[in-house]
Amino acid sequence: MSSFGSARVHGAARSATVVTATFALSLIASAATMGSADAQEIWVSGCVANWGSVSCSDYHGPPSDPFLRLAPQPTTPEDQARAKERDRRWVDRCRPSIRQDRYGVARYHYAMPGCDFGFGEY
Repeated sequence: MSSFGSARVHGAARSATVVTATFALSLIASAATMGSADAQEIWVSGCVANWGSVSCSDYHGPPSDPFLRLAPQPTTPEDQARAKERDRRWVDRCRPSIRQDRYGVARYHYAMPGCDFGFGEY
């Protein structure tokens, strides 16, 4: 029983050391990224630790979302008019509204099923 108790204390001390080291690395990374603010670039740093291992990551570059894809916009006046009319019909049919869920997060709600995925021609 005594050996298990000491193992738990040693494990807790090691976890505290890892957390302290992670915090120190995070502070160093934050200090390294401080400097003149440039509106065209961002610096993101972070560290994660668990059971004696530490993993840190750093990103420097333009503010962008790698999962965001920009759809081409209509260029001709006829295409712009068609897109505007299609959007108007979608709003008339789906009637989007924003409501808070039980956690206070604002979410879109629609009058018709499938509207959240943009299904159908309206």
